[in-house]
Amino acid sequence: MHRVPPEMFRFTTVERADLYGAVLNAFGVAGEHLETALGLDAVRERLRAVGWVAAVEDAELHEVLKKLVQWELLDVVHNHAENYRTAEEYERRNLQYSLTRRGEAALAGVRHALEVLASTGALQTAVLEAIADRLDELSLLCAEPASADRRIFSTLRELEGHLDALVENTKAFNGELQRLLRAEGADLEVFHEVKAATVAYLQEFLVNLDRRGQAVAAAVVRVEERGTALLRERALRGAELPPTAGTDPAAGWLEGRRARWAGLRAWFLPDDGGRPRIEQLHDIARRAIVSLLQVLERINESRRRSTSAVQDFRELARWFAAAPVEEDLHRLWSAAFGLGPARHAHLAHPDPELIPPSLSWSEAPPVEVSALLRTSGRTERFTRTGRVRDVTAVKAERAERARAERAELARAWEALETGGPVRLSSFGTLDPAVFERLLDLLGRALSATPDADGLRRAMTGDGRVEVVLSPPPDQGTAVLRTAQGSLAGPDYVLHITAAGGASAFPAPRAARQEAAG
Repeated sequence: MHRVPPEMFRFTTVERADLYGAVLNAFGVAGEHLETALGLDAVRERLRAVGWVAAVEDAELHEVLKKLVQWELLDVVHNHAENYRTAEEYERRNLQYSLTRRGEAALAGVRHALEVLASTGALQTAVLEAIADRLDELSLLCAEPASADRRIFSTLRELEGHLDALVENTKAFNGELQRLLRAEGADLEVFHEVKAATVAYLQEFLVNLDRRGQAVAAAVVRVEERGTALLRERALRGAELPPTAGTDPAAGWLEGRRARWAGLRAWFLPDDGGRPRIEQLHDIARRAIVSLLQVLERINESRRRSTSAVQDFRELARWFAAAPVEEDLHRLWSAAFGLGPARHAHLAHPDPELIPPSLSWSEAPPVEVSALLRTSGRTERFTRTGRVRDVTAVKAERAERARAERAELARAWEALETGGPVRLSSFGTLDPAVFERLLDLLGRALSATPDADGLRRAMTGDGRVEVVLSPPPDQGTAVLRTAQGSLAGPDYVLHITAAGGASAFPAPRAARQEAAG
């Protein structure tokens, strides 16, 4: 940053700084009306126009203008083109004052500072969309003839304006956000509403933020494919810069456009391959949401808890400090903590009648204290042992249910045993339980990877049954029917056997008992 001239902002700190500022503001307003020079009467008139209503003597106004000239904020010239009839008229109208470049910069700096103090930052997705639109427009204008140079210049300036708005608003909002996270001592109602609204605002901004950032980056690539150097040259021709004495302003103008384009790339497509600033903004917003939600949770928690032990003890300490006499301290202690005689823990001697309540604890015999009371704060209780539950019937019921399930499973496998490759349609009508087992086998086989011969092999979860599935040799359809409905599908070839190649399934126990009898 270049060194600021030491006299540039002195008018803001000296005595009657308000009058100095009003005079400079009067010259600024005059410049907006294309009045480049003001005499003493014109300055006084412009002062009233900018809101200065206090009376100002000619000597004081001359002194103010003289100081501003001394600080190189105003320039003074003699007006030799006028005809003066009196010496007083010559004195009032001879000197003409105008803003210097330093005065214009000082006035602009003060105005900008006041705007920053009064403004609030914002995260505007519309700015991102406007940047992408201007980039697309530049990409189209680059293909048009030289008559579009002026439009290229105006579009490029609009693009830079949108980028400046994005940067300034983002910096301001981030600063306000960090101050909000550190804010303490504010009214809880206002604090809660502001933070809740900020969380909703950030969440709305983050919606499709990545997509918008990527759209801008893609638009930057399209413009650079057309050539940014040529784009700046055409924009320079469209700018129609006026001729100046000394150095050519074109070089500085092109360097400014190059720096602005580098700033655009830093936000959306960095040259070094690092993270774009728009993604860093995404992270900052998410971290801020988490922090704000945590603060809101703590506020809500404090609202739900009307008081706390810390506040209670502090209030009690104030009562102790304000007690007038020692007897009041003892009464306050007894009322606050409820500690009476030494037997407050509900412990008693074997024969409590032998120990009077008025006896001091230091003189009374000790009382045995249970270890459970010392560790957990509860006394031991001796009660009858709970009755052991008789689970004989439950065990018998579970055993019978397990036998029934095993018998049902054995009958299902027996019904599904093929003895060799068969078509799926050969099963015809099935019991619902057998149908469920068959569907389970088909699902396992179809999810397996075919081998070199195109066969799919799978086993049940217990490893007892193996199924080999072959693709249907034709376009036939198999229809399986149950009491609950029917299922149609390709007529696969299945071979269902016990694991290990056994040809028979274990029969149900009831069936084995009948065969043995």
